[in-house]
Amino acid sequence: MNERAEATVGLKAAIIPVTPFQQNCSLIWDEATKVGAVVDPGGDLGQIQAAIAELGLKIEKILLTHGHIDHAGGADELRKSLGVKIEGPHKADKILLDNLETQGAAYGIPANNVTPDLWLNEGDTVTVAGHTFEILHCPGHSPGSVVFVNKRQKFMLAGDVIFRGSIGRTDFPYGDHDALINAIKTKLFPLGDEFAFICGHGPTSTIGAERRSNPFLT
Repeated sequence: MNERAEATVGLKAAIIPVTPFQQNCSLIWDEATKVGAVVDPGGDLGQIQAAIAELGLKIEKILLTHGHIDHAGGADELRKSLGVKIEGPHKADKILLDNLETQGAAYGIPANNVTPDLWLNEGDTVTVAGHTFEILHCPGHSPGSVVFVNKRQKFMLAGDVIFRGSIGRTDFPYGDHDALINAIKTKLFPLGDEFAFICGHGPTSTIGAERRSNPFLT
């Protein structure tokens, strides 16, 4: 588990790599209240719950960036265990979330199909411990991928839309390379170079670093 402060305003984050895909499940929380959320619990729920306990957090919700198994496969079980609701992704990923058990069987990963308590659309907002995240619908890697944007702290939860030095794969069913590039350039880049993000796999980065050196975007 990698803990890191996201700003000086109280929001913190920790990354827990889960599943054989080493997906970045994230915990985000308010340091003063210890209230927070789990982002993309793809699996290995024992590790996630151990991290929650170690940090002394009270989880109030689960957020999903998109419907692929490594991000959403454990969401339904964790929802039942914690007694919380799931928010996200966009409803365009319903076809993926309805087939998580089939995906799991193919990859040898335990998974349950899941229907979120709240689908998210462009322009919606969600709150985590009083911190507001705006929703950007960024299709391409999956039809319903969303990015959670906290403008106050210049911080994003980007899922598999963008990575350090790369972008989300678009060779999966329902992928769309042109739509993904368009979403990154028209929705994420305008936020500003100083925006930092946690992505779905690998190390964190900033919009500025990717604008300057990401080979898929320069």
